[in-house]
Amino acid sequence: MLTTTVGSYPVPEWLAAAPSEQAKLDATRVVFDIQRQAGIDLATDGELGRFDINHPDTNGMIDYFIRPMSGIRAGLGRGDYEKFRAKQTMAFRSKPAGVVTGALGEGSLNLKADCEFSREAAGSENFKFTVTSPYMLSRTLLDNHYGDFATLTMEIARVLADQVAGLPCSCIQVDEANIPGNPSDAPLAARAINAVLAKVTVKKAVHLCFGNYGGQTIQTGHWKALTDFLNSLDVDHLILELAHRPAADLMALRDVDKRIRIGIGVVDVKVNHVETADEIAARIGQAEKELGAGRVGWIHPDCGFWMLKRSVADRKIAALVKGRDKYLGR
Repeated sequence: MLTTTVGSYPVPEWLAAAPSEQAKLDATRVVFDIQRQAGIDLATDGELGRFDINHPDTNGMIDYFIRPMSGIRAGLGRGDYEKFRAKQTMAFRSKPAGVVTGALGEGSLNLKADCEFSREAAGSENFKFTVTSPYMLSRTLLDNHYGDFATLTMEIARVLADQVAGLPCSCIQVDEANIPGNPSDAPLAARAINAVLAKVTVKKAVHLCFGNYGGQTIQTGHWKALTDFLNSLDVDHLILELAHRPAADLMALRDVDKRIRIGIGVVDVKVNHVETADEIAARIGQAEKELGAGRVGWIHPDCGFWMLKRSVADRKIAALVKGRDKYLGR
């Protein structure tokens, strides 16, 4: 039973105050070291390279991927706003991340360079690199070119698939926070995610959650509606939000294919309460009781830490390992 974090980490105040390439490298080293000192088995880089001082209300999981791509216009006019709002595809978002004006291409997107940056900070390739799902990205765009949502989604998948090939890390994780609220699109989302994962030559993970904006759940729905979707993924393990979910969601995971290792969220990132080792051990025990001994391969937070204070995030990271060790009797 291994421990990992989901991806994002709170941006250190000193990095936000004086961002530079050296400061970003130093901060990423700090994030890796915090996790290593706590005993995390598979660390993440904190996604600090995606921080944009002009967009402090987001951790960059959308704009970081969208804006560099060719065929997308970032500047928005009144008509773009009104057309996107009329679509009502994302009630919590009032403007698109960009407007698709032509055939999509990589543009200046360079995940290999960014992953190499993280490898330098980590000092090895033993870390996880995260990529936002094509389905989630396509839902944030105003499409004035393809005229078909499925085509747009698969074109984004094509661009990302070329980007993830040969990345210098030990695991690549695709992040999807929209499909839990839109299960009818599950076949398309799975096809797009699998197109990306097909180019991955290291361990493959998919993280799914119900969204987190200001500690609020964005997507409605339950894991039961997504069992077929989960089983259709070409993935080694899942990273699922469960600490902030009803008990029935855990029971629904009994039907997940046994070829897939299940990762359960045992740390709630939507609250400031720092879980005790006893609380985390109890959540693991309940999961093993419901799913069967050995089905839980990973434990982790529900989602990324970027909305929490560093003091809270660091203590939750430490508690994650202590709770796992307590459950295993270490």
